[in-house]
This record gives sequence, C-alpha cells and structure tokens, in this order.
Amino acid sequence: MKIEVLFPEICNLYGDLANVTYLKRCVPEAEIINTSLKEEPLFVREKPDLIYMGTTTERGQLLAIEALSKYKENIKESIEQGANFLITGNAGEIFANEIIEEDKKVADGLGILDFTAKRKARKRFNSLYLGDFVPDGDEEPIKMVGFKTVFGFGYGDISNKYLFMTERGFAMNPEIKEEGIRINNLFFTYIIGPLLILNPPFTKWFLKNVLNVEDPSLAYEEAAMDAYLTRVKEYSDPKTGFTY
Repeated sequence: MKIEVLFPEICNLYGDLANVTYLKRCVPEAEIINTSLKEEPLFVREKPDLIYMGTTTERGQLLAIEALSKYKENIKESIEQGANFLITGNAGEIFANEIIEEDKKVADGLGILDFTAKRKARKRFNSLYLGDFVPDGDEEPIKMVGFKTVFGFGYGDISNKYLFMTERGFAMNPEIKEEGIRINNLFFTYIIGPLLILNPPFTKWFLKNVLNVEDPSLAYEEAAMDAYLTRVKEYSDPKTGFTY
C-alpha cells in the first residue's frame, strides 16, 4: 500500500498528519510518500492507494493551488477513475471553484469540487462536531465526532454528494445539515486534526471498503473505541456546549 501525502511541510496545521501516522500503525507495511510543493506528485506517474491532504494556512492554500494547477486534469481524471482521496480541514477549499473573503475574490480554486469558499477576515468559528456517515448499501450509519475551526464556510449544492449529515455543530455552512463532499472515492470534510483516530468505526470501514484491507484491525483499538464512545455520549448530551 502506498499513501501519498501532499505538501506535508504546509498542510499539517492542526496535526492532521496524525491521520496518516495512524493508518501506518494500522497497516505497518504501508509506504508513506511525502510530496513537497516543489515536486511532481506521485499520482501523475502512478496510482497511489490513497492521496491525503490536510489543513493549511490561508497563504498555504495559495501555494498549494499554484503547485497543483498544472495537474488539475490529472486530478479530475483520477477522481473519475475512482482514485482514493482523503482531504481534511480547509484543504478542500483548494479544490473549490473560488475562495472569497468579505465579498472579494482571493483566488480561483482548482475548480474540481463544485462549491465556493466564503470567509470573514479575523472571525473564527469554532465547534465540536457530531454527525452521521451513511455507508454504501444497507449498512447502519456510523456516528462521527470531531472538531472544527474555520474562518468561513463552503456554499454550493451538495445535497447529492455530501459526506456526513450533521446532528450538532457546524455543517458545510450554517444554512444546511450536509457536511463535506464525497465523489466516488474522494472524501473531503472540514473536520480538522486526527479524524481517523477519533472515529475508529469509520476508520475500519475506510480501511476495508476504500483501501481494500481484508479484515482490518486498528492500532490501539480498545482504547480508541473507549474514547470514541465517551465522545459520542458526551457530544449527544444537550448540556454539552458545542461552539466556543
């Protein structure tokens, strides 16, 4: 298994690379390929088992757009052919149509994910997150927990391509319940940090159904499940404050 990490030197703002570290702990034979801003991505030459990109700064977004713009068609083709992508935090905005701040365009995105990122200068929105991931077929929904910290939100019709359905916390934007985007095997969520560590049932599903790991076992599974169940219970309690 090969996992390509795009631009780890700038895309690890909230420790998002812990997601890749955890996958490596779950699948020790996995090979991690770190692609810097100045390098040609591995996905141009071959098909990694997973392409990962994490949260970055607003300046980092511009650098990443510049670095990936020449490979836009490669990315589109890869998504259409079912390549596996996991994109967390504001890295998804790099793939959006455009980024707008206070009604002024900051940059054109790659135009691969059909939404617009709108943010407010110097106003941060922080929230815990509780929602559901609905797997393919007749499988039961999987509760998702996590954290969000954003300067803005994503706007566009994602009603038929959302990733999670929000129960508590911020969704893609305050006007809807849908959160994130899923197109084929591309998974994008605004949730930051160690998404896979916090959500062992989802991680096990992801390993089996996306990365084709037969009968996957998780690193520190018992401890991870205990912490996960505690968070689900706490986040489901209406007495628990959610925004801060």
